[in-house]
Amino acid sequence: MAVERDIFGISGPTYLKSIDWNCEHNRRSVAASLVQAVYVLERDRQLNHQSFEALAPAWWEFLHFELIRKLIDDADMSIFGAIFEFNPPKEEASGANAPRFVIAFRGTITEKDTISRDLSLDLHLVQNGLHRTSRFNIAMQAVQNVASVFPGSTIWLAGHSLGAGLAILTGRNMVKKGVLLESFLFNPPFVAAPVERIRDERVKHGFRIARSVITAGLTIAMKAKTEGSSQRSVAEESFSILSSWTPYLFVNPGDHICSEYIGYFQHRKNMEDLGAGFIEKLATQNSIGDLFFKALGWESEPLHLLPSADLIVNVSPSSDFKYAHGISQWWQPELNLQCSKYSVGFPAVVDYFRHIDCIFLTCKIC
Repeated sequence: MAVERDIFGISGPTYLKSIDWNCEHNRRSVAASLVQAVYVLERDRQLNHQSFEALAPAWWEFLHFELIRKLIDDADMSIFGAIFEFNPPKEEASGANAPRFVIAFRGTITEKDTISRDLSLDLHLVQNGLHRTSRFNIAMQAVQNVASVFPGSTIWLAGHSLGAGLAILTGRNMVKKGVLLESFLFNPPFVAAPVERIRDERVKHGFRIARSVITAGLTIAMKAKTEGSSQRSVAEESFSILSSWTPYLFVNPGDHICSEYIGYFQHRKNMEDLGAGFIEKLATQNSIGDLFFKALGWESEPLHLLPSADLIVNVSPSSDFKYAHGISQWWQPELNLQCSKYSVGFPAVVDYFRHIDCIFLTCKIC
């Protein structure tokens, strides 16, 4: 039985009758809608919807995209991603900032056909082992194929929750190959203790400082033991290469799965203000969990440690966790957003805040 969340005419951004590719609200709404399209594709499959019953096509056809390929997980045959190509009407200009392709990944679906596989991938993500899964290999191959067959084309990556983890991982790997892809990461998982949920600011700040000091100390100890202090670590090399990539991170403070990104980036600035930039630089490139896995001889590179990002926080009221973690919030016409741009340098961090009020085709940025 169809539910309202899957019906574009009820739940989708029907106000996007003409897309302004220079409007950040429009761009975000398109990316989020195409991620939703992947969710609906999989639910259509599970409900055995025939072509005339399928709800998914409306999510891309309304936005003038075509479905080029479904990405199928080889373990449970579920649809976890899709490749869309922009095909605007001839009378409508495509726009300089429009993508040619959008590669989108869904998150976890807690239905009987997908829950086992999706939860196992969630566990791999927590253990920094998502790169060892076949789903990642399929996603990576798809992204590489599009980038190589259509060099120079504008390609977007988009993902939600577990899918955002896949998008981060594929995006990072493409950066290391010299290809920067514009990336829209909705509610991306941050694998660490949910310090952001601590209400006392002094306790929260103290906990972050202690964690940074411990992480930096362990990093120095492991570096001296395994590489020698004069050598540059793999983590440092990776962090330096990734600094050129600035993905969009869409985070809700009411979602403990992703809210730690807020404190992660702000803490970097706070440590620099305290004169402890060197400590935080080491801590930013590693995590205690990552160092533990490496001590056991496991290959590990945590996804959430990003040098640079455009962090967009939805500070609009959230009714509950389900909404705070949901994809639908990101195409709503009225949002109160707090935006900050962070770069890897210390103290090369630029902060700015904007409130975006977008109603139908009007986008006010002040």
